[in-house]
Amino acid sequence: MSNIQGKVVIITGASSGIGEAAAKELASRGSKLVLAARREDRLKKLQEEIQGIGGQAIYKVTDVTSHEQMEELAQIALDEFGKIDVMINNAGLMPLSPVFEKKIKEWDTMIDVNIKGVLYGIAAVLPFMRERKEGHIINISSVAGHLIGPAGSVYSGTKFAVRAITEGLRKEEAVNNIRTTIISPGAVATELPETISGAELKSGIDDFYKVAIPAESIARAISYTIEEPSDVAINEMIIRPTIQEL
Repeated sequence: MSNIQGKVVIITGASSGIGEAAAKELASRGSKLVLAARREDRLKKLQEEIQGIGGQAIYKVTDVTSHEQMEELAQIALDEFGKIDVMINNAGLMPLSPVFEKKIKEWDTMIDVNIKGVLYGIAAVLPFMRERKEGHIINISSVAGHLIGPAGSVYSGTKFAVRAITEGLRKEEAVNNIRTTIISPGAVATELPETISGAELKSGIDDFYKVAIPAESIARAISYTIEEPSDVAINEMIIRPTIQEL
């Protein structure tokens, strides 16, 4: 029997990109999904698609920068399905800019979503996983969490933070049989570049993203990490287009 079958999985940033692809992949393999994002129309459409193939999914419009809303999300999962097996902290933004431009609001938003959102997601599910002595937390980082490029100082900072938080969590919760996974994608065909406000910089990133791989590639990697038996933890994966040098 598949280790994915019947697992209750919460996915943030589920309305598009990696989150949407992961939802479809896991639903096709029998997971029970709790979908979270800010765009209700897309969440509802995704739920209907999943139900159309015989899958189970509920959704909640959620702002990951709200600790209270993330707690409510976890509670909805428990109320509907009685447990939480996997948390996928996928929501993220990439508004690249050089530091000298002082795009303070963009920095604040990126830190709130990319770092605090991940922490709030972990905090919302961890008590239940500790009580059951099992669970799996998957945090989506980036190749930018391994290297820093021009205009990526703050974004890379947030993704280095995701890796540090996840590795620290691994050491804290291994004794409780809680698995952690960091997935660091390279160029993936998602809406992420749309958050870049500088026209010239965005044009360069759009050119870079011409080699992007589909979000389904990351979804299959997520599925693989969940599929492994509970005594096996796939702790970190970097997934790039073969042609991508950085």
